[in-house]
Parts: sequence; C-alpha cells; structure tokens
Amino acid sequence: MLEFFEAIVLGVVQGLTEFLPVSSSGHLLLGQYFLGLNQERFGLSFDVALHLGTLVAVILYFWRDLLRMAAAFLRSLARRSISEPDARLAWLLLASTVPAALLGYFLEDFFAGVVRSPWVVVFNLVLVGVLFIVGEAVGRRSRDASKLGFGEAIGIGVAQAAALVPGVSRSGATITLGLFLGLKREEAARFSFLMSVPIIAGAGTLQLREALADGMGTSESINFGAGFLTSAVVGYLAIRFFLRFVQDHSLRAFAYYRFGLAAVVAVLLLLGL
Repeated sequence: MLEFFEAIVLGVVQGLTEFLPVSSSGHLLLGQYFLGLNQERFGLSFDVALHLGTLVAVILYFWRDLLRMAAAFLRSLARRSISEPDARLAWLLLASTVPAALLGYFLEDFFAGVVRSPWVVVFNLVLVGVLFIVGEAVGRRSRDASKLGFGEAIGIGVAQAAALVPGVSRSGATITLGLFLGLKREEAARFSFLMSVPIIAGAGTLQLREALADGMGTSESINFGAGFLTSAVVGYLAIRFFLRFVQDHSLRAFAYYRFGLAAVVAVLLLLGL
C-alpha cells in the first residue's frame, strides 16, 4: 500500500514539474534524497510509466497542432518547400531534438551519475531563476516560433539537452532561451512543449522495450498504472495552467519559487538533515 501511495506522489511530481519550469529531475532527486521517494526502487517499468504519462498529456493537449503539422510536413516533402508556417514549425521541432538526442545517447552515464548531487540542484535552481528574470527583462516577446531560424532551433535544442543536469528544467531552459530570442511567452512555452514530444517518445520507446523484455509482476503493474495515470492527468492540467498563466504573467513567480526552494535545501544540507 505504501508503494502505491509513493507511486501516486511521484506521478504528481513528474506531471507537475515536467511542464512547469521548476525541474522534474531536480525535484525527484530532492524527493529521493530527503524523503526516500526513490523511483529507481520501482524499477525501469515505473520510469517508463512516468514518461509515457507525460507524453500522453502533451499529445492530448496538442493533438490538433500535431496532426496539422504532420500533414504540413508530408506536403513539404512532396512539394520540397517549407513555406507553410506549420511545415516550417515541424522542421524546426525536428532540428531542435538533435542536440538532446545526441548528448543524451553519448553522455547518459555522466548525467546519470556525476552531476546527481543536491548541491548541483541548488546551484541550477538559482542560476536558471536568474536567467528567467534576465530573459523577461531583455526579451522583445514579439516573434512567433515559426519565424525562428534553424540555428536558433538547434540552440533551443542545446538548452533542452542542458536539462539533463538536475535543477535546470527542460521547459525552463528552452522557454528562457526562447525569450532571449524574442519569442512571445506563449510561443516559447508552446514550442517547448511540442519539442518534448519526440524526445520523450524516443526515450520512452527505448525504455519500454527493456521493460517489456524484463516483464512485470502484479505489484509492478499496479505501480505502473498509478504512475502513468497520475502523471498524465497532472501533466495535462499543468500544461493547461501554464499556457494560460504566461499569457498575462511573467516567469518571475517561478524564479522566486526556485530561489526559495534552493534556500531551503541549502539550509537543510548545511544542517546535515
């Protein structure tokens, strides 16, 4: 029963922090460090459940956009032209996935071990929070995502790859760079969420193959279902909330949250708790 409750808690954490710019990996690491909520204890299948849940959330929210872009992408292949905004956006999203895919593949062991420290989370919570405030101050917030250049899209992909370090936040890093590049807040957030689809799908597919090969017992299946459903529902609500929030509000609230969390964690670490 305790594991089932922990699975729900981890699903809520994953669903919220995958899309809000506060770092899912950082929160899960801190939860593991201070509360003993270790998702690795549930096995690979549970990690797959959390990723598939957030993937379902973003697909359900953006399914019309994804279908429209897929059709435009196919037309661009036939016409050898990316003049359509949806076709160009589809190609930009594909370009943005390359850095994270390459860095994740070649440096997986490094990111999984060397940088997994609570102090790394503290540092990155503060750093990215500062970048939120600077990005809000200097960004023009006037461009649509379809107007990005391919070099800029790859740059946002590099920012996404940086989120492999706990405390950075995938959405936080990509949205912030989008602001620096002059994107409107809602456009930066939308581009960030859409570019998560191929990355989460690719990583989830590889993990799913391994999990299916290992098989799942009854307990694992129950935890899988709890984590999947919770992360999907909470993730969908988080996307809906955040896209509405950034239409009229800055990212400063999330910067202040990151500063507060970093301060609390730093004090606990210094006290040896």
